[in-house]
Amino acid sequence: MKTDNLQKLRADRVWLTEDACDLGDFRDLAEKTTLLADYPNADSVEKNVLIYDSRKVVAAIADPEGRRAVLAEICEAFGEGPGVVVFKGAYENTSIIDRASKIFDEIIEEQHRSSTGGGDHFAKPGANDRIWNSLEKHCLADPENFARYYANPIIAIASEAWLGPSYQMTAQVNRVNPGGAAQSAHRDYHLGFQSSKVIEQFPAHVHKLSPVLTLQGAVAHCDMPLESGPTLFLPHSQTYVSGYLALKRQEFKDYFDKHHIQLPLQKGDLVFFNPALFHAAGTNRSADIKRVANLLQVSSAFGRAMETVNRERMSAKLFPALKKLKGQLSETDIVNAVASCAEGYSFPTNLDRDPPVGGLAPKTQAQLMHEALKEGWSDEAFAKALADQAEKKLT
Repeated sequence: MKTDNLQKLRADRVWLTEDACDLGDFRDLAEKTTLLADYPNADSVEKNVLIYDSRKVVAAIADPEGRRAVLAEICEAFGEGPGVVVFKGAYENTSIIDRASKIFDEIIEEQHRSSTGGGDHFAKPGANDRIWNSLEKHCLADPENFARYYANPIIAIASEAWLGPSYQMTAQVNRVNPGGAAQSAHRDYHLGFQSSKVIEQFPAHVHKLSPVLTLQGAVAHCDMPLESGPTLFLPHSQTYVSGYLALKRQEFKDYFDKHHIQLPLQKGDLVFFNPALFHAAGTNRSADIKRVANLLQVSSAFGRAMETVNRERMSAKLFPALKKLKGQLSETDIVNAVASCAEGYSFPTNLDRDPPVGGLAPKTQAQLMHEALKEGWSDEAFAKALADQAEKKLT
């Protein structure tokens, strides 16, 4: 085999591209059938989605052997299975949900009064009401209700099944009001929040890694008949490795629009799904249902660096040195130096105060430094911009 052929084959394996996404390959994966026999703890399969009776799950995990079996089953359901699981009746005592809903309503009302609150990454402005960081806001407003809410064993077992122990919980409330239009089909955080240009810079193994760093969930805070627009899912779509790029292509969006499924939910139900699953909130066609879900985004304990580093302080010191070294260091050299100093990722942040501008993610510290270098800012102006940016990220 010629060397150039070997190099091309290797490059094609390592670097996924939007142009290489193949709908036929995708259909071979997405059109699998979910078999109930493969999931003995599940109650049923509806529209290719696994349905679990929460009481039976809680009973099954009461002993160590049963717990281990359930963890393994749910893990495989998220991974190579349908990618989405519904837990019916996860909150038998729905007064816990009602109290949390009252807290969320009060927060939304205050956002309206003060003209604050965030938009949605994948929906048109005004289609819904969003509470960013509902986790912290809920805890501060009513810690006892928070304790009862997050003591839920189904949240814990689903999170541990996919991420292992020591996971990190975050949450955002989404209220889609009557007439609220559907989101666009998407995959979620991390790679799902990037453009094709950015996604193509990550090797294939990172495309496989991104889905195992987080788990998506939703607590139904009201009954959600189909006309209220519960989430649209495409079971098994998470198994297509190139899916982060595929959803930028119209033929994949069209396939999702034609083949997605929806399931009605009741207040107190829980849905969990692989973040790489193709999904989108549906259109609320009801006359009077405000569809409220608390969206749980659970992160792996391993999504953190080993050491604490004050990158703001480092960046303020590096900036004047880089200005002095202009002409001695190439542009590539400067890019490399900034990459080892400044924060190159937009998250975590406070999306109330640091919303995405012109994309799906806010400006990074590294982008700020490059902007300042290009425009010749003073040291004082850059230091202030760094501090302002850091302040925005605080809750």
